[in-house]
Amino acid sequence: MKNKMIEKKKKAVEDFFAVLPHSISLGMGIDFIRDGEVGMSMPYDNKLIGDPQTKVIHGGAVFALLDTCCGAAAMSHPGQIGPTATIDLRVDYMRPATPSQRIKAIATCYNLTKSVAFVRAVALDNNEEKPVAMAAGAFVTGI
Repeated sequence: MKNKMIEKKKKAVEDFFAVLPHSISLGMGIDFIRDGEVGMSMPYDNKLIGDPQTKVIHGGAVFALLDTCCGAAAMSHPGQIGPTATIDLRVDYMRPATPSQRIKAIATCYNLTKSVAFVRAVALDNNEEKPVAMAAGAFVTGI
């Protein structure tokens, strides 16, 4: 019974994010979904370059990936019912993403109250020992 509920929640998260226009436009995909934890990734694409000289992806694309992944993590938490919305999201950029490399995000919903889900995330490229960015946010629960 529990496995069936987990699969139903995973499908709801996948279905919700599969139709978001910005997720589609940026080429985002869900890599995995667990209880309160989601991995997503976004391919390197020339249309996302923020600096033509260095060919580094624009920070806004990285922010969008982190925000989307955090929302998915909030939705995947066993205590969350329905969709969510971002209340607040802080992103600390630590270094530029390496050109031509896929960017992935891993987000964890580590606390859920009756009105707020607290989530943290990391954005990585192939150098997983040095994050591209870290995020911490709050998301609405029970919408």
